[in-house]
Amino acid sequence: METLDTLPLDRTDPFEPPAVLKELQGPLHPMTYADGRPGWLVTGYTEARAVLDDPRFSNSTQGGGGAPPIKELMPPEGLTDWVIPPGFFIAMDDPEHSRFRRLLTGHFSMRKMRRLEPRIQEIIDGRLEEMARGGAPADLVQAFALPIPSLVICELLGVPYGERAHFQDTTARAVNFDNSAEQRGASHAELMGYLSELVGRKRAEPAEDLISGLAAGGELTHDELTGVATLLLTAGHETTANMLGLGAFLLLCRPEQAELVRTDPGVAASAVEELMRYLSITHIGPIRVARADVPLAGRTIKAGETVTISIPAVNRDETRFPDPDRFDVTRQAGAQLGFSHGIHQCLGQQLARLEMRLAYPALLRRFPGLRLAVPAAEVPLRPRATIYGVAALPVTW
Repeated sequence: METLDTLPLDRTDPFEPPAVLKELQGPLHPMTYADGRPGWLVTGYTEARAVLDDPRFSNSTQGGGGAPPIKELMPPEGLTDWVIPPGFFIAMDDPEHSRFRRLLTGHFSMRKMRRLEPRIQEIIDGRLEEMARGGAPADLVQAFALPIPSLVICELLGVPYGERAHFQDTTARAVNFDNSAEQRGASHAELMGYLSELVGRKRAEPAEDLISGLAAGGELTHDELTGVATLLLTAGHETTANMLGLGAFLLLCRPEQAELVRTDPGVAASAVEELMRYLSITHIGPIRVARADVPLAGRTIKAGETVTISIPAVNRDETRFPDPDRFDVTRQAGAQLGFSHGIHQCLGQQLARLEMRLAYPALLRRFPGLRLAVPAAEVPLRPRATIYGVAALPVTW
């Protein structure tokens, strides 16, 4: 493929990578961005890890080596023109990136996750009981996939219960590509305004939550803490919610695999990794800009050039995953790159894994007769959203 001028790529099958990726030969491909600027698409697993590990590639949205901000490389409808706020460390390079991340690592440690597990299970069971009381049919996105990660991350960060529905709605509007750039920008501004006010309340009346703890530490300004909260709240519910929805859709279409998840407690962990690998819901990126000339796959990425990594292609690389187009919940796919890799590897990945590991089996056990309420072809998808998924998942039992 010599030219690619639209991101994200369209998917014709809800569970498969974009069809154009199947036509590619080799791990690295020249491409053209929406503004006519040349760049590179990485589809090889080894090459993707190399880029994500290499400090010569910048993750800063301000560009590196004279390169433009990443948002200028997207099609006009691709990204909003909102300004990256202070504290949004996912868009920073070291040493600034590490300054923020080290303050947060302990809040997402395995020990912290083990302490959270009973509460997460309680939240999951509560949503399932409410779904049962509401009766069939139901929309699994609204009844299950969206509220569980939202309730978990809001509780972790200290968002009051009565304000969580508003947060959910605002965040969904901010990342929905069916909305205009202006609408998404307005939703981002609304979300940040709310979080700025919440940070002020936590400083005045601290509680036992992450925002209060960061505020008490005194290392972050008000604006930086607001930016951190924006990043964690958005990432903490949007990605996991889409994985829960799309993953449930796939399992309902593969009943023999769903039965393994339902009946074998030992399968849950490998099922989560395989779902992350097979579905690869990240549409765009990770994206990096070369700070210097870097050799890769027999070519040279020149300083200032932009590299986009295709996670859907990387996670189907047959050199790393034998028979990659086969979905198997018993596969040991722990090296999948759905949570990225390197210093920008997802901070909350253990939390996301825990939520999915508990949620999928609980759903299938609580509703052993769960099935789609519409033909699979009629399930609405989110092909233009930042994170791929299903817009709704009508089910019955």
